Amino acid sequence: MVTGRSEETSGRIRLGMVGGGNDAFIGGVHRIAARLDDKFELVAGALSSTPEKSRESGAALGLDRVYDDFKQMAIREARLKSGIEAVSIVTPNHVHYAAAREFLKRGIHVICDKPLTSTLGDAKKLVKAAESSGALFILTHNYTGYPMVRQAREMVANGEIGKIRVVQVEYPQDWLTEQQDFKQAEWRTDPERSGTGGSTGDIGTHAYNIACFVTGLKAESLAADLQAFVPGRRVDDNAHVLLRFEDGARGMLWSSQVAPGNENALRLRVYGEKGGLEWAQEDPNYLWFTPYGEPKRLITRNGVGAGDAANRLSRVPPGHPEGYLEGFANIYSEAADAIIAFRSGNSPDPSVIYPTVQDGLNGVRFVAACVQSSARNAAWIKLE
Repeated sequence: MVTGRSEETSGRIRLGMVGGGNDAFIGGVHRIAARLDDKFELVAGALSSTPEKSRESGAALGLDRVYDDFKQMAIREARLKSGIEAVSIVTPNHVHYAAAREFLKRGIHVICDKPLTSTLGDAKKLVKAAESSGALFILTHNYTGYPMVRQAREMVANGEIGKIRVVQVEYPQDWLTEQQDFKQAEWRTDPERSGTGGSTGDIGTHAYNIACFVTGLKAESLAADLQAFVPGRRVDDNAHVLLRFEDGARGMLWSSQVAPGNENALRLRVYGEKGGLEWAQEDPNYLWFTPYGEPKRLITRNGVGAGDAANRLSRVPPGHPEGYLEGFANIYSEAADAIIAFRSGNSPDPSVIYPTVQDGLNGVRFVAACVQSSARNAAWIKLE
């Protein structure tokens, strides 16, 4: 562990950022999420792939400490008495492993955008790096921060729908229906930077993660049919995946970026022996619960019927919409609570939950298995 930095146990967490320069959408989202509950202060960054762009972005953000690259940043920040305590990594996928490794080996906590890495080999190495560092690793599967997702998870855990039989999850978009050449599309459809999965890595991992998060189930095997419908595209833009979960549950996952009329239509349905749950990301403040043989019941965020797991993440009264940015901020808030506990050598409250490096490995393993299965005519592939 690094000993040169100050060890104060109160005050905002000193945060650095790798990636997320002026023209990066997700970098701005991470900065908003980190600021919303006033638990972080952004103090340093290596914000772009070129020193010039990094300095321009740093100046625009008013940062005093701006670095040419992430390795330089990790070395120097670790030596500063008031250096960063945590770093947000918001680069394209292929940079995640190398950047996270540099900070982890210096005892700096990592908050990393998903998917964990672009390859399964790098994901396995990053798990080892995180485990040996002693630092915290938080993966921003932000949809797990929505209050009604926590509500659904709590209800499943409490047995309110009984033993799970069927899990249906989908995440369709339409923004890649035609060939696109702007920055966000360009790197996401490049297997050298995104990894071998296209829609599976970008949004399929979100769908897979939320299905496992809510149900508490582990997928044992899958069969996937992937397609790149746009001519010349080198990664999938549509995926149909069958899932076999432990304890006999069965699932279906659909991810697509060529589904006209869909924006960010993540939707989860879980059915058990005693009832079912339905949640949609584009209407996130509502959870439908249907006990078998009874009328559907609507549970609202921070409203009557919502439980402790949901209410602790709700900021405003029912009827005032909370959504994407607030859910993202909840992951940062959970990370902050864990880091603050870490400062004092304590464990966070058991109610503090965030996606871990192991969840990230599971997501990359899911993508690799989908690609392997599809190449073998949708053969069933076991998940390690």
